[in-house]
Amino acid sequence: MSGRWRATGPARPWPAAGAALLLAGTAQVLPAGTWLPGPRCALFPALAGLGRPDHVALTFDDGPDPRTTPRFLDALDGLAVRATFFVLGERLAHHWDLGREIVRRGHELAVHGWTHDRPWRPSPLRESRRLSLAAHLVAQAYGDAPLWYRPPYGILTGDRLAAARTAGLRPVLWSAWGRDWTSRATARSVLDLLLRDLRGGGTALLHDTDREGAPGCWRAALGALPGLVAVCREAGLAVGPLGEHEVTRGHRRGARLIGGGPSGPADPRAR
Repeated sequence: MSGRWRATGPARPWPAAGAALLLAGTAQVLPAGTWLPGPRCALFPALAGLGRPDHVALTFDDGPDPRTTPRFLDALDGLAVRATFFVLGERLAHHWDLGREIVRRGHELAVHGWTHDRPWRPSPLRESRRLSLAAHLVAQAYGDAPLWYRPPYGILTGDRLAAARTAGLRPVLWSAWGRDWTSRATARSVLDLLLRDLRGGGTALLHDTDREGAPGCWRAALGALPGLVAVCREAGLAVGPLGEHEVTRGHRRGARLIGGGPSGPADPRAR
């Protein structure tokens, strides 16, 4: 008999436990792959917010912020444009009157979560409880049940997807953004980046606050608004909220880039 020690009795269940952990981790992280804009637009057009080919959905994240959101509301009034504001439940609770003012001005309220956190550690019950609370608060401010949910950072993990279904919310991300949260963002850079990817039927993402970005970055988004609306209208496209975007109808493939691509024209009004 060999002098080596040999295990006796039943095998330890580590392989099964490891497989279960791997499966749970995959279920949590795999949906987050929709954050990648190329695969999202090609494979999940509704999640990318692609809708009517004669319309562009204008959306804002991270508010409400009493320092900056009123400036965006005034600018949108001046442009005769309505938009969708994805608000955080915690901020709406602290700035209730501003949330109601967004609605009074004719805009759509949607759910951005309770707080602006990253969700890599699975916590299904916590996500469901907090998202349902945010949705309930938005419904009270909006006067109707919200339709849309955009997770912070656009990271749609498995527990966030399940929480959205429980709350009766439809996840929607974006098809074009301006990276307006960075310290180097300007009105021109924001507009150029938006027009690089924006087509008729697309959804544009901007931010009406700098709470999750570089201090003062909101000025770049605000400065890009007139040029964005002008370019869309010159292309024969209406600009409005997601509620008028008819996302459920899908999107016509091959829609023309509004700005003509990376080298396309930028509106001179963006400085």
